[in-house]
Amino acid sequence: MFKVFIDGKEGTTGLRIYERFLNREDIEILTIPDELRKDPVEKAKIINQSDITFLCLPDAAAIESVSLVTNPNTRIIDASTAHRTNADWAYGFPELDNNFHEKIKNAKKVAVPGCYATGFTSIVYPLIKMDIITKDFPIIVNAISGYSGAGKKAIALYEDKMRKKELDAPRLYSMAQAHKHLKEMKYISNLDKNPIFNPYICDFYSGMLVTISLDVSILKTKITPKKLQNVLKNYYKENDFIRVQKFLENGTETGFLPANHLSGKDYLEIYVTGNEERINIIACLDNLGKGASGAAIECMNIMLGLDAKTGLEM
Repeated sequence: MFKVFIDGKEGTTGLRIYERFLNREDIEILTIPDELRKDPVEKAKIINQSDITFLCLPDAAAIESVSLVTNPNTRIIDASTAHRTNADWAYGFPELDNNFHEKIKNAKKVAVPGCYATGFTSIVYPLIKMDIITKDFPIIVNAISGYSGAGKKAIALYEDKMRKKELDAPRLYSMAQAHKHLKEMKYISNLDKNPIFNPYICDFYSGMLVTISLDVSILKTKITPKKLQNVLKNYYKENDFIRVQKFLENGTETGFLPANHLSGKDYLEIYVTGNEERINIIACLDNLGKGASGAAIECMNIMLGLDAKTGLEM
């Protein structure tokens, strides 16, 4: 059995990881008494007993926990934003290309991507790699997420029967263009500058849509939505975790795509729609699945030499 410690299992991501392991016979979950979970001596002891430690913590606490590792066989999977643009860490998105997969497979330290960044890079990384857009292309991103992505305090606010009426409507936030995922969006996708990013938190528990719009007239090479769909389909061919949907003029059979469409699932879908002048590319995922705990467990499976889908909802 593999020994696993979840540092911060009281949070949304940590709890979701913990619950997924309860029925796995190959995982032994190491625990620490609640009164000692912030004690560095006790924490160091249990971290260094583990094969894998998940860090589901604020950035500063995650950095502190990494400093406690002395066992060369202990591997770290960090769900915080602290190490996502650190070249010494593997970035936990194996589908982007084989280099990412191999680095995760052999890594001692893996940084799990942010949920919005997962949707963003699933689209932008291959577009740049295949020279469909340039590194200085002006990218505008609109995205909506369920309220679970904002953490335990936000969940409590949204699920309070006496909540404020303003929570009934979608809420735009990070309007100063300083969202914490921007750094990795730019870094991982090899962009010259940050995209313009407009995220909304909405009144549903989990799910996410990330939409990138392209003005065809300023693309390096003219391309139709159907051809672009085929390009992405080939890029992610035979991939269980990134599923490019068939091309439909209206995007879907109904012409609607609900943001909670993949709630509870651990894979991501990509839709391409539009016309000869304007193209929309949409990534649909569960912010708690492929956008957080599901991605973390997928990385663990790869690091341990297991089928990447083990224990995941596919």
